[in-house]
Amino acid sequence: MNRFFALPRKTLTLLAFTALATSTAFAAFPEKPIRIVIGFPAGGPLDQHARLLTERLQAVLGQPIVIDYKSGAGGTVGAQDVMKAAPDGYTLMLANTGVMVINPALYSKLPYATLKDFTPIARTAMQPLALLVNPKLPVNNLQEFVAYAKARPGQVNYGSAGNGGISHLVPEMFKNATGLFMVHIPYRGSAPAFTDLMAGQVQFMGESIPQAASYHKQGKVRALAVTSKERNPALPDIPTVIESGIKGFEVVGFYGFLAPAGLPKDVTAKLSDAFKQVMNNPDIRNRMVTQGADPAFMGSEEFTQFLASEMPRWAAAVKASGAKLD
Repeated sequence: MNRFFALPRKTLTLLAFTALATSTAFAAFPEKPIRIVIGFPAGGPLDQHARLLTERLQAVLGQPIVIDYKSGAGGTVGAQDVMKAAPDGYTLMLANTGVMVINPALYSKLPYATLKDFTPIARTAMQPLALLVNPKLPVNNLQEFVAYAKARPGQVNYGSAGNGGISHLVPEMFKNATGLFMVHIPYRGSAPAFTDLMAGQVQFMGESIPQAASYHKQGKVRALAVTSKERNPALPDIPTVIESGIKGFEVVGFYGFLAPAGLPKDVTAKLSDAFKQVMNNPDIRNRMVTQGADPAFMGSEEFTQFLASEMPRWAAAVKASGAKLD
């Protein structure tokens, strides 16, 4: 026998009002400017990417976008700032491979857990690296470089932007794939590493394509290969590592936007859709390609799954490199 219990009219009215208010709040989002935190100084690749998307994103969301730089500790300072923010959609983080999947394996006391403390919103780009040498090195392709380095074990140095970053781990993966013995020279950022590569103090480097392509075209470095599966439009004449004879070598960094954990699903969906609209714009996609980044949109759920699959891969790379930071 079914029994029905009538709720008081005041209670029904209150429930209806609450549901309507909640629905209206989400429908009205956003109602004020949105802050995008970047955990690195202005002027770098992440900043370029943010500025490229911001104008179009403002038009889609109907609110100003403010970029806030919180640099330090490999992006950790910015991540903490976002982690502690209210999960209301008004604070987002633009992060790279290092912040999202390398740092959790690199730092023994990392103050955040990517999949626990953040809500993934959208992946927006994949960014391969270029493998570079000093232009005076007597090699013209990757196979010649491998032969050159194998004949000089321990005599070839490679520079990176710092211990545990992608420019450190990708050459380590390359070393493992080829059996080379090269010496790692870490720098405080990519700029001094490039300076020493151009001067011949280090002979090899793996770096993101925007900077690599610019220096290659100026003749200051020589690009031998790119680490993506396909050739990159910014370096159309440079083969991939796979084309160069190293089977299965595909290592690509990525960019994505995240919010604090606990973001309501309605707001998550609205933000994710806004990024999708931005990424569908042909002009945005073309400009991304000229910057050396491949447009690669993923929505919230797919991006979450992608991060979960990438974390063990990069953790293995960190372990193999021996890098560890406190």
